[in-house]
Parts: sequence; structure tokens; C-alpha cells
Amino acid sequence: MKKLWIGLLLIIFLAGCGNGKSDTVKIGYFPNLTHVATIIGLEKGYFQDELGKDTKIETKTVSNGGLFMEAMTTKAIDIGTVGPGPAINFYVKNPQHHIVSGAVNGGAVLVAGENSGVETLADLDGKRVAIPVIGSTQDVMLRKALQDVDLNVKENGGTVELYAAAPADTASLFVQESVDAAATQEPWGYVLETQANGKLLLDWENFAWGKDSTNTVVVAREEFLKNEELVEAYLRAHQNAVTFIRENPEEAQEIVIKHIKDLTGKEVNAEETAAAFEHLEVTTDVNEQVIKEMAEISKEADYIESDDIDGLINLDYLNK
Repeated sequence: MKKLWIGLLLIIFLAGCGNGKSDTVKIGYFPNLTHVATIIGLEKGYFQDELGKDTKIETKTVSNGGLFMEAMTTKAIDIGTVGPGPAINFYVKNPQHHIVSGAVNGGAVLVAGENSGVETLADLDGKRVAIPVIGSTQDVMLRKALQDVDLNVKENGGTVELYAAAPADTASLFVQESVDAAATQEPWGYVLETQANGKLLLDWENFAWGKDSTNTVVVAREEFLKNEELVEAYLRAHQNAVTFIRENPEEAQEIVIKHIKDLTGKEVNAEETAAAFEHLEVTTDVNEQVIKEMAEISKEADYIESDDIDGLINLDYLNK
């Protein structure tokens, strides 16, 4: 009987240890303004609150969507925010992740150089346009805008030359007149206007799909999605962050500025940040038609072999 009691106590103890096991959630994002919802979720403690005190949160920051998706492929990121362009391109090649929520719409503009001679979209014929990265969301948005005036990029038989450059370097390119225009995210569009005498060609409400232009989405690994409780907790925190930003834009800006400085050592200009916030919309909505059109444009650009993205978007967790 004594041995029986010892055995039962051992089983209870081990069961208790199993229940106390901590989960780890690896969150990925970019240290910039279009990832404001993730930054606020971290800084305000929304993710920790919803995921629970026993859940360990690890964060990973990257500089572009390709690096984000590579990190997700190698399981270094479970869930986080990224542009839809890279999410589409990687999904077609390896459908092991899903878009589970929207994050930011807009936030991108098209700016022309002071002496470029570009006054309208059609004037980009024969010009060089800077984009952040080949295959980026801004690349796809530029191609969409060019379609509206029957233009195309040189790689696809057109006349517009693409020039990949980090957004922070674009102002120097404008001053040197190395490029004629730039398709870029905020606050870099505002920087081009105020520091490099750039001219706003298309604002965020008119560039590509306008206010429906999906800039940032929440993407999760398929394997991570099997833990429904963690996914739903993350999305509750994401929704809380979106609500906070909408109701407290000025405080949200201050938090983002401090977060980026603490993380990168770089001081983000408050005026530029305020201007950028006027040119984007935080949201959980996903415009599936826009995502589909992005895939079609990526296929036409030969970035992907197929535009079949059935299954990429899964809003079931968000709808719960």
C-alpha cells in the first residue's frame, strides 16, 4: 500500500510539472512604422497579457520581407508582421504559412525627384524608380500603378527601370539625381519631400489600390497554427494594439520612436512620424481581392511561377 501511494504521488507530481511547462512564442517584425501594431503589442504588454505569464516571448527583427520569410521557414519566427509581397512569393514555393490578420493599409507613396521632369505617372516612361527590394510590396504596388498608364518595367519588356535601394538611402539618391522617383513607405516619402525637394506624385490614398493597399499583414507558420489557444491569444493582443493606436495616436507615436531608438540606436524624427501616421491605417482587415491581384502581378513579373494562392489567407482564428 505504501508503494502504491508513493506511485500515485509521483504521477501527480509529474502531471503538475507537465502542466507548468512554458510555451515559447517567437514574434518577428521590422523596426519601422508600418509594424507599429507589433511594437505597441510588445511595449504595452498586450502579447504577454494574452499569451500568459508562463509563455516566454522571443522577438526577432529583420530589415526586409525576404529575411522575415526565410526566418519563418527555418522556424526562427512563429508569427509576426511582414509585407504581403514576400508572404505571397514564399507561399507559392512552400505553402507552410498563412496570413491570419491585417495590420497596416497604405503607408506607401510615389515621389518624383525635383529635376526629374516627372509631373505625372505617365512621365515615368524611360525613368529610373527606386524601390526598397526587388519583389517587395512597394515593387508590386509600383507595377500596379504603371499598369494604369500602360507602362511596364524593363525586366518585362517595358521602359521603366527599377533600382533597389534601402529607403534610408533614397534621399541621397534624389540629391545626386541617381534616380528619378521612388516607391517607398513612410516616413521616407515625407523625408524625400522635406529633405530632398521631392514632389509627391501619388499619395497613400491614390498609390496602387489606395486605402486598400495592404502594406503589412500578420503571418504565422502552419505548424504554429496548430496551437489554437496561442494563435487566438496573439490575435487578441494584436487587436488590442490596433485599438490602442487608433484611440491614442500621439502616445503610440512616442512609444514607437522610443522603441526604435532603444532597438537600433537611431532617433526617429517626431514630425516625420506624425506625418507617416497620417498616411496609414492600422487594421485587422484583409482585402483578399488585393492580395490576389498582388499575386497576379508577381507572376507577371516572373517572381513566382503560379498565382495560385488558395489557402494563403486563413481568417478563421481572427473571426473567432
